[in-house]
Amino acid sequence: MSALNPTLAQVTERIRERSRATRRAYLDKVQRAAAAGPHRDALGCSNLAHGFAGCPAEDKETLASSNTPNVAIVSAYNDMLSAHQPLESYPAIVKAAVREVGAVAQFAGGVPAMCDGITQGYGGMELSLWSRDAIAQSTAVALTHDMFDAVVCMGVCDKIVPGLMIGALSFGHLPVIFMPAGPMPSGLSNDDKRKVRQRYATGDATREELLKSEMAAYHSPGTCTFFGTANSNQMFMEIMGLQLPGASFVNPGTPLRDAMTRAAAQRVVALAANGSEPTPMAEIVDERAIVNAIVGLMATGGSTNHTIHLVAIARAAGILIDWQDFDDISDIVPLLARVYPNGSADVNQMHDSGGLAFIIGELLDAGLLHGDVRTVAGDGLAHYRRHASLQDDQIAWQNTNGNGERDTTILRGVAEPFQANGGMRLLQGNLGRAVVKISAVKEKYRKISAPARVFDRQEDLQAAFKAGELERDFVAVVRFQGPRANGMPELHKLVPPLSVLQDKGFRVALVTDGRMSGASGKVLAAIHVTPEATADGPLARLRDGDPVTVDSEAGILRTDVPEAEWEARTPAPAPDEADGLGRELFMSFRRMATGAEQGALTFGW
Repeated sequence: MSALNPTLAQVTERIRERSRATRRAYLDKVQRAAAAGPHRDALGCSNLAHGFAGCPAEDKETLASSNTPNVAIVSAYNDMLSAHQPLESYPAIVKAAVREVGAVAQFAGGVPAMCDGITQGYGGMELSLWSRDAIAQSTAVALTHDMFDAVVCMGVCDKIVPGLMIGALSFGHLPVIFMPAGPMPSGLSNDDKRKVRQRYATGDATREELLKSEMAAYHSPGTCTFFGTANSNQMFMEIMGLQLPGASFVNPGTPLRDAMTRAAAQRVVALAANGSEPTPMAEIVDERAIVNAIVGLMATGGSTNHTIHLVAIARAAGILIDWQDFDDISDIVPLLARVYPNGSADVNQMHDSGGLAFIIGELLDAGLLHGDVRTVAGDGLAHYRRHASLQDDQIAWQNTNGNGERDTTILRGVAEPFQANGGMRLLQGNLGRAVVKISAVKEKYRKISAPARVFDRQEDLQAAFKAGELERDFVAVVRFQGPRANGMPELHKLVPPLSVLQDKGFRVALVTDGRMSGASGKVLAAIHVTPEATADGPLARLRDGDPVTVDSEAGILRTDVPEAEWEARTPAPAPDEADGLGRELFMSFRRMATGAEQGALTFGW
């Protein structure tokens, strides 16, 4: 392993210094909780009897008479979402596994899990971001009974893992291990799926053809196979040391998947304060782990959503990061993976070609990761350069390139990357600060200067496209889509029409204070613009025809409207707030939300 890259060391120290007071306050809180000892012992007899009244007699006796670890199960299981359906069988596996090592597990609570793939483009998407904070609160409710010595968190998709992490970090004195469900087997290729979507956008494919295509792509239990937010979550959990090595991309319903679940359950028992290797979550999630997560995001071309979620996760641990940190790390971290939407392969193919074990090993050898961190697998990130397989019903971890030969169209080493820097950049200018994902954008499309076409709703852009009004060079501005406006929905349904226009030879780009999701693709998109239009952001002053420059190479986001004219303009009024689908229940979240660069948080930290 090489010496740590000096820029990475500098960014880490900058974060540590910036976070000194907040991190100290967080660790003080954790230490106070830890000093109280196993809380179950302090409960009154009536309280304790309530806590295990529903347990089998064997577990009840263990909890009443010993200081054996009690493991909390917090799960996002539901059987509508393919990524979470496999979690149905996990609690029974966990309970049986921990009994084998003399411990007990109780199902502490469930958390909500909604799917952006289902709500994409519809009103329910306006609850998506807030579901993260609701999940964090639900996790806290599940753990607040003082009955537990360790935690297993079961969740996969976009807001679920960040929400579980934020909630669990409030109990940072406890060890926490994450259990994924794994991706569904490969179905219709992502390229073929994308082509049908574009044909449907132009009216050249029927709804029946589109539905048949989508059903062939999303066809069984497991996580979607493109490298969006859900699979970026799993990369995070591994590179931060919160999952077992090699756990992320093992298919559900396989012997290895079940073995991983059993091993993780028994491992978290050992990590408890009254176990053999006490390792509280607060000691794993430190400044180095957060920096490692950013490195992983850049090296894999992961989801733009994590420029919001990782900020919020870090803040829950008392660590303050911003988009400049992402940008500086992106400058030094090469892109090592081409997985859809940044390539044609899916995560199953990436895993079989070496997967995260190969990527982590390459980054460690190049000095681009903090290797001296604590993890649930033990001290040091080197544990995670190993690939997992099943031998005689036991998991074997070995240093290997995966199940087969490495495919250099999917994964490359640091010496031969797909590009010399990471997949994201910070844009700045008189239109605010924004994030752009460029790993899937061809170089010739990475900057544009063109007239703005301004929309206050994504549906208006789609209507203009269908009416043939957008057959020219332009920058689409979709505003009033930020956290305070409508919960910052993903606008991924805008990708097909903009892709069609780009394929016709027009130069197009998107500027928005909304999100574009982990599926951000080949069209240049300046997203998460902060401050948002609803919070007196500059986008509220833009008008149709204003010249706009989006330059991802120079990091520029600006309009060239004369300053006097710009200052004289009255900001456009925000559209009326929509209700229905439960949106009215989350109005207080919108009122309290911080900006996107501050994590879009609704908590009072």
